[in-house]
Formats: sequence, C-alpha cells, structure tokens
Amino acid sequence: MEPTENTTNELIVRIEERYAKMSKGQRRLADYVCRNYDKAVFLTAAKLGETVGVSESTVVRFAIQLGYKGYPGFQKALEELVKNKLNSIQWMEVTYGRITQSEILHTVLQSDIDKIKETLAVIDHKAFDLAIETILNAKKIYVIGIRSCAPLASFLSFYLNLICPDVTPVTTNSSSEIFEQLIRIGEEDLIIGISFPRYSMRTLKALEFASNRKAKVITLTDSVHSPMNLYSSCNLIARSDIASIVDSLVAPLSVINALIVALCMKKQREVISTLETLEKIWGEYQVYSGDELNPVSTSFPPDDGADTGEKKDGNRHE
Repeated sequence: MEPTENTTNELIVRIEERYAKMSKGQRRLADYVCRNYDKAVFLTAAKLGETVGVSESTVVRFAIQLGYKGYPGFQKALEELVKNKLNSIQWMEVTYGRITQSEILHTVLQSDIDKIKETLAVIDHKAFDLAIETILNAKKIYVIGIRSCAPLASFLSFYLNLICPDVTPVTTNSSSEIFEQLIRIGEEDLIIGISFPRYSMRTLKALEFASNRKAKVITLTDSVHSPMNLYSSCNLIARSDIASIVDSLVAPLSVINALIVALCMKKQREVISTLETLEKIWGEYQVYSGDELNPVSTSFPPDDGADTGEKKDGNRHE
C-alpha cells in the first residue's frame, strides 16, 4: 500500500495500523481507498466491492475491522478524508457538480437540516450546561471568530452584551492586535473561540494565550478532534459543511441561539431591566425613528391638521 500525503487522517491511520493483518481482499480495498478516496466516497458497499473485485460482505467486514459501526460509519470517515484533501473549489465540484439548478434550494436547505439533526444527536448536554455556568461566573468575556466565523462571533457578542456586564468582541485584523486586546485576560475571565475547518491559527493562538494565563476557555467547533479543543475545558460541537464554497454555519448558529436563550432564562430580571433601559434610550435619542424605517412616508405631505410629532412616535419600530 502506498501511503497518502496526510497519514495523520484518522481513517488512514486505522488502515495503516491494521494493514499487515488484513486478508488479500481487504488489502485490495485498502489500496483502492487510499488511492481513490475521492471516488470511493460516492460508492455503496456493493459498488465498492464490485469495483475492487470483492464481495459486499467483505467490504462490510473491512469497515468493521477498521473500528467503524458498519459501512455508514466508514463512509462518514471517507467524507472527512475527502474534505481534508480537496480544496474548496474541488469539493464544491464533487458535492454540487451533479445537482441541477432546480435541486439547489432543496439540497442546500436539506443539508442544513441534516447538520442541525446531527448536532442535536452528538452535542454534549453536560458541556452545554458547563458553558452556561462558566459564562455566568466570568468576570470578563472575550469572543473570537475569524473569517467566515466572524459573523457568529459578532452575533454572540451582541446578545451576550445584553446579558453580561463586560463582553469584548476580539477584532482580528492582525495577530498583534489580538494579543494586545487579550493582554489583561486572567483567571477570572473567559474566552469563547469559534472555528471550523479550515481552522484558524490566529484563533488557536488566542486560545493558547488565554489558557496560559489561566483563563477559562470555551470552544464552538465541529469535532472532538478539532485542534481548537487543545486548550478548552468546555467543548461545544456543531456539525458544519465548511468545505464547499459557501460555509454552512446554520447548526453552530443554532447552538449559539440555545446558549443565549438559556442565559436569558438564568438572568431574566437583569435582561428585562437592560431592555427597559434600552427602550428609554432608543426613544430619547430616536434610534428607531419613523423617518429612518419608513422613508416612503416622507414623500407624502401629512394630512391637514395632523400632528406630525405624534405620527413619528407612532411609526417607531423596535
């Protein structure tokens, strides 16, 4: 068997460890998978057996011998191998190349639904509860997410700011800026790092920096094997199909929503008080004025005798 470029992949490691004890047919399977993983990922057990020249039962036994729960588990590992090997454009081609225009909407939405279902099946409820407790007990909270994960970090920071007294979204224009913003982080503080493949080295270094200063670390990532978990005491796992040209982050956003709702339930009085204060500020400073949110109305003169001031207040939205 010729080794592939990246022998650190879990599937390849398992094959290499067991290769010497495999039967002749299983070795043929192993060789084919290592050289043609991008083709094997789309084959059923029967079709893979036919391609290699072994029976379907041999394929299933091969998957079980590698430590997977049958062929579906083996195929899932193949998908991970393909994602790690192919660049974004190549993965988009093999994933969506056979989909017609009319199927795109259904296929993409169904994929997002599947990711949420998978997340619900694998997420650690104890880790979720620990995350809530850690956030509530933190003196200061830092949130970091880079590139496609930046909107997730911004969304989480926005709502955490309504719940917790001291929240800082870490801006990530450069590595030096990240460390400058984290310079005062300490053991009473918390950093929440969000990263999915391809994993951000800047996010990882920020988590390492915080961990070295005894701060608490929570991660939101796609796998227990993610490098983001190296410095984390609380790992939240959300499935993601990040390797296509568009990053699917629906499931991570759902986990963030759940975090926010759970925190609001824990701090109902504080949140209500904050919102009441904001309502007064929004009204006093006309943050949500009728002129801003309903520009069409300004093109028509007010009715005779109408109180334009009252109309403006009546049109204010929240």
